[in-house]
Amino acid sequence: MATTTFLGNATINLTVGATTTDLTDNCSKCEISLTKEALETTAFGGTARVFTSGLENNEVTLTLFNSYGAGEIEAILYSAWGTAATLVISPSGTTESASNPEYTITNCYLEKITPINSAVGELSVVEAVFKGGSSARDITAP
Repeated sequence: MATTTFLGNATINLTVGATTTDLTDNCSKCEISLTKEALETTAFGGTARVFTSGLENNEVTLTLFNSYGAGEIEAILYSAWGTAATLVISPSGTTESASNPEYTITNCYLEKITPINSAVGELSVVEAVFKGGSSARDITAP
């Protein structure tokens, strides 16, 4: 089996309302967990449990270098906190392809932010956790 390695260099765009912000240059970690809830369809007489796909229950966690001020990371995330947003994320660059799929998570909810996360001698980072939303995967170039 052929193996390849991949150096992560994700692009991340956050849209809240009509405002889209490119978070790429402040992001140091991005994790997407796509989940479909398992609904049991096992009938009487079955010898094993059987499941079907239920609702999506996705989660996206971003770790960003923090900055304060108008139009900076803390202000952007604080204004999005508790609201529905859209995230568009690609593993490397903005041109979609089979080797660079773009994931769009629509109507995800920014549940958690850590606007102050400081330690002596370390860069301040903020973690943003988005939950829910519907996902779409695109591999066609624009």
